[in-house]
Amino acid sequence: MISQALNDSLTRVGPGSDAGSVLRHYWQPAALSDELISARPVVPVRLLGEDLVLFRDSAGKLGLIDRHCPHRGADLCYGRLEDNGLRCPFHGWHFDRTGQCVEQPGEPEGSHMHENIRATSYPVIEKNGIVWAYMGPGDPPAFPNLDCFRAPDSHVFAFKGLWECNWLQAMEVGIDPAHASFLHRFLQDEDPADSYGKQFRDKAGNTEIPMTKLLRDYPRPEIRVDEMEYGLKLTALRHMEDGRTHVRITNQIFPEAICIPMSREMTITQWHVPVDDTTCYWYSMFTSFKDPVNKTLMREQRLKEHRLPDYAPLKNARNNYGYDPEEQARETYTGMGLDINVHDQWAVESMGRIQDRTREHLGKTDVGIIRYRRMLRDAIAKVKDGQAEALPMRGGVDPQGIFGPLSNDAIADGHEWESVNAQSDAARRADCPWDARL
Repeated sequence: MISQALNDSLTRVGPGSDAGSVLRHYWQPAALSDELISARPVVPVRLLGEDLVLFRDSAGKLGLIDRHCPHRGADLCYGRLEDNGLRCPFHGWHFDRTGQCVEQPGEPEGSHMHENIRATSYPVIEKNGIVWAYMGPGDPPAFPNLDCFRAPDSHVFAFKGLWECNWLQAMEVGIDPAHASFLHRFLQDEDPADSYGKQFRDKAGNTEIPMTKLLRDYPRPEIRVDEMEYGLKLTALRHMEDGRTHVRITNQIFPEAICIPMSREMTITQWHVPVDDTTCYWYSMFTSFKDPVNKTLMREQRLKEHRLPDYAPLKNARNNYGYDPEEQARETYTGMGLDINVHDQWAVESMGRIQDRTREHLGKTDVGIIRYRRMLRDAIAKVKDGQAEALPMRGGVDPQGIFGPLSNDAIADGHEWESVNAQSDAARRADCPWDARL
């Protein structure tokens, strides 16, 4: 249990809030590049409780500015995209991608008033299918050399989905290795579908053991958490009856991302991005170490489960997440279909818009969650003390020196799991067409 005051500190994200101030010191996913593929590349963005408008100007460059015109507050999402900027239809005030007002056609001839009018704007950059925004003070930090950023665009697929809950509970499900044995338990061991849930329906490690069976048979993993320069490394060990150990390594990339193995050729790096206090998007970057990804196919698969333009899931609380009691009795632990993203969505949304952590009781398997909250509290204190450069991946650590991170699973003889997993990751990278660091 924690106090209500601490729960508020860890979850609220608006301007001036504790957690929001930390998040603003990092690049945040603002939109998918796909959202700007239209004759009029202008999209609304609500991020960290702020209403913004993202647009691509006639020179092909991006701007992210306040959604409300600083004249009378009209909605610039309906602005005219012209002359390398947005023109407000209300009175014709024109803004460039930096938010600077460059023209006020209704003002007296020769007026210089526009020179003193500037809408809030934030730096933006595109990387492998996602538009990123920096909403904090000072210069933006460098991007770390995570696999999803170093890989060429041909080997990364990006997508997002809307969840109706606070960002923290959404992120925490990804640093809870024990939940997979229950929430993602499949009652049959058929071959994996080519879907988001493949990582829990594939073969375990370097064996022919179905992951579904391993998770069912060994529901009490030993969980080790190590603090890293990028955040936390979580190692889940399932010690098998035959003396071998299944090891699965996932990572928490501070402040709000996770990196998990999807298969022996692919990882998922996923950010849990606050829209506001009670809503968030997950942004996933699927990174292939072997063949180029089939973006068209992967997008079609995900759009079967989501609606446009807001990327909200078709299964949700209003239709009971597709719950079928007959399926729950014979096929999946949840009765909510084969897509594990729906399982996670139900778990985190069912807690309420903001989980009441004054009533929770954490156990030993929640060690990752406990360690992360300590890290977040420490980061909040550093920002308040003016020590933002001491945050993870800031100042004292060169982000360009942060590679990977290792996210993999393998089965080792005895307790040689650490070296076996590293060897398995090295083997995956050995023939990678873009990973030149080995």
